[in-house]
Amino acid sequence: MRVLFYLGDKNWSGSARAALAAAGGLSARGHQVTIACCAGSRLAREAGVSDLETIEINGSTTALGGAFDLRKVLADRFIEVAIVGSERDHLIVGSAMRFAERGGVLRRLPSFETLELRRGGKLALKMAASGAVVSSEQELKDFNVPGWSIPAMSAPIGVDASEFDGVEPVSKTQIGAKPQSIIIACSYDPSGRYRMGTVFRTVALLAPRHMNIHAVVFGPGSDDDELKMHASALGVGPVVTFLGDRGDERGVMRAADAGWVVSGSDAGAFACLDFMAMRVPVIAERNPLTSHYVAHGITGLLLSAGDPSYTASGVAAFLTREEKRIAMGNAARNRVQRDFAEPAMIDGFERAVNAAGDRTKWAIR
Repeated sequence: MRVLFYLGDKNWSGSARAALAAAGGLSARGHQVTIACCAGSRLAREAGVSDLETIEINGSTTALGGAFDLRKVLADRFIEVAIVGSERDHLIVGSAMRFAERGGVLRRLPSFETLELRRGGKLALKMAASGAVVSSEQELKDFNVPGWSIPAMSAPIGVDASEFDGVEPVSKTQIGAKPQSIIIACSYDPSGRYRMGTVFRTVALLAPRHMNIHAVVFGPGSDDDELKMHASALGVGPVVTFLGDRGDERGVMRAADAGWVVSGSDAGAFACLDFMAMRVPVIAERNPLTSHYVAHGITGLLLSAGDPSYTASGVAAFLTREEKRIAMGNAARNRVQRDFAEPAMIDGFERAVNAAGDRTKWAIR
């Protein structure tokens, strides 16, 4: 099958990572894969390293301009199925498909995010035969949005645990911590701003009694001045380091005694699995996403909303029991290998691509 992945957002994200992994997996299985992404983006660089064919697009163009630019690509490469990750990209690619008079479009929905079709999304469904790709069987079961001509499919997010075996931890002094510190590595993105407050309040309650606790925050937006001001206001500035979005995030995660997942959506899903693959137990607020990936009391600790002091006592007990943390980390690694392996994700994308490549479904009335 000739497949196009189209991502108009220049910023790196969990969704971009999922697209890159799926593209590489489909290419390895013999599909002809092209990635359309913004010039100079991390996705373009990563795709080049993986020897995937890429084409440059202008992410700031109008939807109509993007569609006109893309239609020649579709025709020249005889694209049969395109995979997108946003409503705007769906509209651009769907319009280009209509101009080219061929192909189906798959819109991949970020993990455990509710789909709200706005005007552009509804128009996209009228422009080209479309189907949805979700990240779990539960989301597939709950998906009941009308107007999709191609059946929804599940492509569960997964990782190759063996890729993490050679990751070396960064030194604690490199991330602003003392050599004897217990490190909590916090995976952050802007959607986790309010969840980050729980981390700060917990550290504020623990730091006076547990002087060796140190939190490091990494990921997009993690060096935001407002986050630093919030930490300072709670008096935890000296025991929290804000790393920003950096290339050695896996080394930071490897150095951690526990991983606190604050990020959401695909970034949160990958953070859970990355920590688990490196045998690092996970702390996270309980929600549908974290409950799907983390087994409470087995591979990590899921926190319920409530009294900050109760949360702090639970985290303190978790951090001070090293033997228990090690056992949880080992269980986490086994869970990733058993339930969240990358081949299952590629299988899901391949099923969705084959369904969308059915030419009998391409006609739109």
